[in-house]
Amino acid sequence: MDLSGCGTALVTPFRRDGSVDEPALHALVNWQIEQGIDFLVPCGTTGEASALTEAEWLRTVECVVGAAAGRVPVIAGCTHNATHEAVVRAQKLAEVHGLSGILTANPYYNRPGQEGQYRHFKAIADAVSLPVVLYNIPSRTGANLEPATVLRLAEIPNIIGIKESSGNLGQITELLTTAPRSFKVFCGDDGLTLPVLALGGAGLISVASNVIPNEMAAMVRAALDEDYRSARRINRQFFRLMQAHFWEASPGPVKAVLAMIGKGEDVLRLPMVPVTGETRRRLERLMGELGLLVGLPSAGEDLRMY
Repeated sequence: MDLSGCGTALVTPFRRDGSVDEPALHALVNWQIEQGIDFLVPCGTTGEASALTEAEWLRTVECVVGAAAGRVPVIAGCTHNATHEAVVRAQKLAEVHGLSGILTANPYYNRPGQEGQYRHFKAIADAVSLPVVLYNIPSRTGANLEPATVLRLAEIPNIIGIKESSGNLGQITELLTTAPRSFKVFCGDDGLTLPVLALGGAGLISVASNVIPNEMAAMVRAALDEDYRSARRINRQFFRLMQAHFWEASPGPVKAVLAMIGKGEDVLRLPMVPVTGETRRRLERLMGELGLLVGLPSAGEDLRMY
């Protein structure tokens, strides 16, 4: 699988009663594909996978694969801090017809060292024939996957790449300059997209593309084509929105913004909660300034509370 470009770390839409909103998820997938996104990543951090039951997690993946209908690859989140449980879940995903691969993050809470992480990821990859994308997000998991360990894991045939969300450009650069050319490094932070792609990254797994899929896909495509004038223009225009999605714990802000544009309800699973009223007003003001809202007050006017 030659995975590259801009993928969306999809939110999981919930109804007001807290259940997964499958029609809204189906509509979101269709819209993302119509807007030119290159691949989809359900049930990751942005998808609140840790708050889903196992049955909901598997059903959500099945819904996304079904809605995508082979039009773009789907890489499903599959993370657990117990290796045996992560292996069982990966094997369940392997039975989902049409799934392109899995994304699996550092085992959380346990804070294993490099050897423990190596064995954990190797066990998952050995258990399935699906392509595996590693996910390094130490701010969430408490464990950092170092480049030397990634290089060991890259020797395993079906480990094809990594989503790097450490925010450490030095570490990412080391990985990009030492890993095999066939091993894909994806930026996991919207705001670092252009530096990572300029250094040789294969693409972006994005939060912002939930809201602006066309623009984020165009920015990544331009950068991969080395049209940095166009890429910088798009980055400059939407960088504030990329940052805004982390004004509070994600995915609170992005769900608030999606509700503003009619792409789902602003409902999260505890312990995540909707953003505060002040953050909501700031988000609405920013969306208005960017021209992404219709029929709402312009910048500088009083904005109503949601």
